[in-house]
Amino acid sequence: MADQGGRAAAAAGAVEAVVREVLAVVPAGCTWLLPVPDDGRPVADFRIAATSGEGYDIYGRGVERVGERLSELYPSMVDGPLWQLYHEVLSTGSSGRLADFRYAEKRAGVVADSLFDVHVHRVLGGLLVAWERLDEDRRRLERTELLGSLGWAEYDLASGLSQWSPGMYRIFERDPALGPLSRAEQSAAILPDDNMLREAAWQTLDSGASSDVTVRFQPAGTVKYLRILSDVSRDADGAPLKIHAVVQDVTARVDSRTAIERLSDQVRTREMTALAEHRLAGQLQNLIQPVPRAPFPLAGLEAMVNYLPAESAARVGGDWYHAQTLPDGQVVLAVGDVTGHGLDAASGMAHLRFALVAWLSIGIRDPAVLLGNLNRLCGQLAITGTAVVAFYDPATRVLCWGRAGHMAPLLSRAGETGPLDRPAGLLLGAGEDSAYPVLTPRLRPGDLVLFYTDGLVERRAPDNDLLEQVRAMLSALSAAPGEQTLPRLRGLLHRPNPDDDTCTLAVRVLP
Repeated sequence: MADQGGRAAAAAGAVEAVVREVLAVVPAGCTWLLPVPDDGRPVADFRIAATSGEGYDIYGRGVERVGERLSELYPSMVDGPLWQLYHEVLSTGSSGRLADFRYAEKRAGVVADSLFDVHVHRVLGGLLVAWERLDEDRRRLERTELLGSLGWAEYDLASGLSQWSPGMYRIFERDPALGPLSRAEQSAAILPDDNMLREAAWQTLDSGASSDVTVRFQPAGTVKYLRILSDVSRDADGAPLKIHAVVQDVTARVDSRTAIERLSDQVRTREMTALAEHRLAGQLQNLIQPVPRAPFPLAGLEAMVNYLPAESAARVGGDWYHAQTLPDGQVVLAVGDVTGHGLDAASGMAHLRFALVAWLSIGIRDPAVLLGNLNRLCGQLAITGTAVVAFYDPATRVLCWGRAGHMAPLLSRAGETGPLDRPAGLLLGAGEDSAYPVLTPRLRPGDLVLFYTDGLVERRAPDNDLLEQVRAMLSALSAAPGEQTLPRLRGLLHRPNPDDDTCTLAVRVLP
């Protein structure tokens, strides 16, 4: 009997070793649980006998959990719905699933509320449990859709059923409980004058190409401009099966462009006085890129923007900026300047800034790629300009940045100020295939970085070396850093240029 027991234990150990080896290479979160008897109960607990190489729990624990009991690792799970499912699958042999399983945790430093989709199968006398984390993926999708005013839809041609992401319901102002709009309801919501665009989109899809159209919808009494990028999935014979679409609400962009054109007409017809033209400049600036009145927080940074129009009447320029914490935790920092003055330059600036926001919303995080896209857009618009685009990672404090004909940002550290090492990069619109290499300096707590346009340091009238004056201001501030660093800097830099707009974006690295 002892020999028999020994052989059984050895066989069980061999099985566990094989399962561990197999699960170790599975690129998904799953564990193999074995029942633990106690006090006459055949299943009093469960022991983690194996786990996949990607099977990390919410505490960041992986294979080190092997050999531990569930009741000790996750005490709040005992006797809950998932615990009961384990017992049910083990006793019946029928696979089970617990959709939207919510696991609550009260320990500090751990996400308090996590959502999973759990599949359970009886395998080799134990349970194979597959976990799919839902809350983080849903949060990323929702933030991306919200940031870009985006939504996605899928239409099954065979069944006639549609699926919508949360962003689609937000765009169409529809209660998710009602489900997606039917094709008939969608057709009824399109403005009659745009029906030809819908037909053109269908013809494009029939030809095997992707369709990209902007159509006016009136889903809830308000006209919206929706850009729809769609394509078709087909079977081996080429028959269409599903239509996939990404929808973006571009109403604000269209309205802004319309407002710019309207203001441009007012200037061209000379119906406004010089005072009104100054007011126009302020309206245009607030329309395209509102300037915060006070420093504002970004991930790992404190930021401040300063924008001063030129003192000359109607000298509306093309200076622009963008500063934002993105859904993945990175921070984008950018400044630029479209060549020229007047509303044409301002219109070009609006195109570049809105395009940058759109590309960010679809996940582009490479300054070289973004500058290349901006360069091609400038070529299409027949304009030129300069720009700096940077991404800051608060976890590593690395600033990944590139430039297109623009001045290098100034780095001020412990009382010393100088430009960052400058990568190559032609101005935007100068060459179709220009390349934009990037550099990746690492910042330190207390560092002060200033992005700026040339209006800050260049004047037509003779003046002292303005760049050296700015460097001296930054050095004085970084030598004695504090919470008032950025407000003090705003006062020092607030000097309008008679001939050119001035835009500055200053960031302070937080401890």
